[in-house]
Amino acid sequence: MPLVTARRSGLVEQVIDQLRASVTSGEWAVGQRIPNETVLVTSLGVGRNTVREAVRALAHAGILEVRQGDGTYVRATSEVSGALRRLCGAEWRDVLQVRRALEVEGARGAAARRTDDDLAELRTLLARRDTCLAEGDTDEFARADAEFHLAVVRSSHNATLTELYRGLMEAIVASVATGHEATVHVVDHGALVDHIAAGDIEQAARTAAAIIDAVLVDVPC
Repeated sequence: MPLVTARRSGLVEQVIDQLRASVTSGEWAVGQRIPNETVLVTSLGVGRNTVREAVRALAHAGILEVRQGDGTYVRATSEVSGALRRLCGAEWRDVLQVRRALEVEGARGAAARRTDDDLAELRTLLARRDTCLAEGDTDEFARADAEFHLAVVRSSHNATLTELYRGLMEAIVASVATGHEATVHVVDHGALVDHIAAGDIEQAARTAAAIIDAVLVDVPC
């Protein structure tokens, strides 16, 4: 959506809200460079200091990242996601344990309620994931792996569970891309799809748990 001219009261807060809206709406995607300061000043009808304060606040919140000499990039879609991307060690272990709980329940639900369309999507995403892994494309593999696991949870047709998992997506992608989940490919993800297809609730849950357990082994305490 286009930025609108800000009113003269609470300018910094208004600019923060508009920049945040451009991120959360998907107009500015994670990893994308946002318009430069001159463009923002013109679009918003405010001064440079106001824009700088707003950008600084969103960078502090972890939503934007200022790269000196390069520009400002979208780092996360929310403060929660931004904070998760900065986690390491024991904090990452906590996040992965939450992820484990969600994925195990997602796999159970998927095995019980998946549709033929769900299975087709899972197999398509699995093939894409495996191709990225074989080609050594870390960034694409991270995104493909996260999308596959989200699709498993989505196949449970539990909207609340899916939204909770979606809230961890950026942290999951970041953890794979930065090596926190280097062992994510140890457990055969194809077996998870096979158990879901067969309606084997317990085996699907065990396989989903084993995938995250293989990751947890390599997370430093």
